Amino acid sequence: MNAHIRWGLVGASDVAETRMLPAFRAAGHRVVGVCSGSAERAEAYASAHDLELGTDSLEQLLAADIDAVYISSRNGEHAAQARTAAAAGKHVLCEKPLATTLQDAQDVVDACDTATVVLAVNHHLPGSGTHRLVRELVSSGAIGHPLSAAIRHAVLLPERLRGWRLSDDPGAGVILDITVHDASVLNPLMGVPAREVSALSVRQGPWQAASEDAAMVSIRYDHMLAQSHDAFTSAYTPTRLEVHGEEGSITAHGVMTQDPVGRVYLTDKRGDREIEVHDRRGLYDIAVTDFASAVQGTGRPAVTGREGLAAYAVAQAALESTRTGRTVAVTQPQG
Repeated sequence: MNAHIRWGLVGASDVAETRMLPAFRAAGHRVVGVCSGSAERAEAYASAHDLELGTDSLEQLLAADIDAVYISSRNGEHAAQARTAAAAGKHVLCEKPLATTLQDAQDVVDACDTATVVLAVNHHLPGSGTHRLVRELVSSGAIGHPLSAAIRHAVLLPERLRGWRLSDDPGAGVILDITVHDASVLNPLMGVPAREVSALSVRQGPWQAASEDAAMVSIRYDHMLAQSHDAFTSAYTPTRLEVHGEEGSITAHGVMTQDPVGRVYLTDKRGDREIEVHDRRGLYDIAVTDFASAVQGTGRPAVTGREGLAAYAVAQAALESTRTGRTVAVTQPQG
């Protein structure tokens, strides 16, 4: 198969429209059609974006001339759709979270392994130039042995997205929308599996959400600790990532975003200095390019299915902790 993948969209979503369609087309890929729960919405979406097919039948989309699916339906639908696509021999790029139960997420990974198709989870942050630079600094010993990390990922949920994310639907709430992204960053950065999580959440927005819209999460990685502040309610809070080690600290300002922005600073015995970020490609462009390389057998996805499962396991433990008031062990992926 050449690099020009033929895609089917599963979900007539905002992220597909605003981020992924431009990234697919910039890479020279072809988007054939879209499937949505509403035939009328699918047809309108297909017409608006010059797609050949708009349907409410996943089977019809999978029978079309496509190589892969991009799944951006509601979170509770991801697992069944991914398994169906894998069984049809299609490669799968799935929005986070991979599923809304650990068993379903594991089943998706296993189904794609069995079908020998590529599975990736569309966590946009780990592949970005800023986050790869931070990991390279840590792995090269720039701060010595890492001790702790902290993420501030509190934002204001755009008005157009204040629908099911604020409901009590499976997969709704800030933890499975934002904290899971933080876990996709922290897991490879810390370099060992997350062991246990303690979290608190609240509903603080003016919209009377049915799910948590702000959370603070603490994670233990063996002898290292990490924490995050995630929210849908904070309009003016700058995002950042910090990593502290025995011989220095890294502070990355403005990097928990969907765009290739932000600055990275290193502080050690030589003082405080900015480290140049050489890769400013779009985050979704990177995800699409890496996925195509994996399909060709010449590379790997920015976030593999198992890595997405591991990020979900941290978020699921955080959810359980908020609901029980206990510190919760993180279930490790199988295989």
